[in-house]
Parts: sequence; structure tokens; C-alpha cells
Amino acid sequence: MFEGSFLGDGGKLADTDRLECGICWSVYDPAEGDPHWNVPAGTPFAQLPEHWRCPTCDAPQHKFMVLRND
Repeated sequence: MFEGSFLGDGGKLADTDRLECGICWSVYDPAEGDPHWNVPAGTPFAQLPEHWRCPTCDAPQHKFMVLRND
């Protein structure tokens, strides 16, 4: 389960939130999806399949943190 931000409350993630891997700093951008895992563009992080992992370093979803543009 996603724990990296908001203590695992995926409901607090906006559909457009970009998340960064805390291991390799790779960014998941919902606008782009993830071709490595065949995730179509427009897929929010909270709707990624449970088996999805970082395409760069294979880190689990709970290692990702929300990127904020403050």
C-alpha cells in the first residue's frame, strides 16, 4: 500500500500529483503514464496496479513521495 506521503492515504492524492521515488528520484507523472509497465497516460498514481514498481530501480509504491509546486 502507498505510504510515502499522507501516511498512505491515497485519497489525499490529486489525480494530477506527480510522485518521486525516494530511492532513485525517478518521477511518476500521470500525464505521461509509464510505458515500461504499460500504464496509459492519464493514470493517477492512486490508480496504479498493485504490482506496479519504479521502472528505474524497482522500488515499491510506498517509497514514492508527492512533488509539490509551491
